[in-house]
Amino acid sequence: MDYCTKMRETIGNSPLIIVRPSVAIINKKGEILLSRCPGATWGIPGGILQLNESVEDCIKRNVQEDIGIHINNLKLFGVYSGEELNTKPEYGENEYHTVAIGYLCTDFDGVVTPDENQAIEAKFFKLDQLPEETDPFIEKKLVELKGQLEIG
Repeated sequence: MDYCTKMRETIGNSPLIIVRPSVAIINKKGEILLSRCPGATWGIPGGILQLNESVEDCIKRNVQEDIGIHINNLKLFGVYSGEELNTKPEYGENEYHTVAIGYLCTDFDGVVTPDENQAIEAKFFKLDQLPEETDPFIEKKLVELKGQLEIG
């Protein structure tokens, strides 16, 4: 049982602060890897920090499990929080206040092989041709960081 599930058993639907490391994976063509679950928007791969896990280990584990890529190096590019990242329930769902830690990775091994059991979709996109269904927060951050992300 993961940390959030254990906490939910204790606190019910009360607000829960979660730490969500995420990574912008850029290939040699300068394209970014986006992923999504069925019915969700496109975003950068990420996960939820578990107890006794470093944020770097969390992102490496999640990317390996969900997308099949081994992360070699990570570079921190930002820590984000605030109302824009909070999940506001409408029908009794769980409320989350997210602290997102964003990394950049241009050094990775493996081939994109999304976890079929979770029906994850993942593929590379040109930074100036992101899909319409891209998460607005992620799209905004990619626009802000586009100069830093472009690979010569």
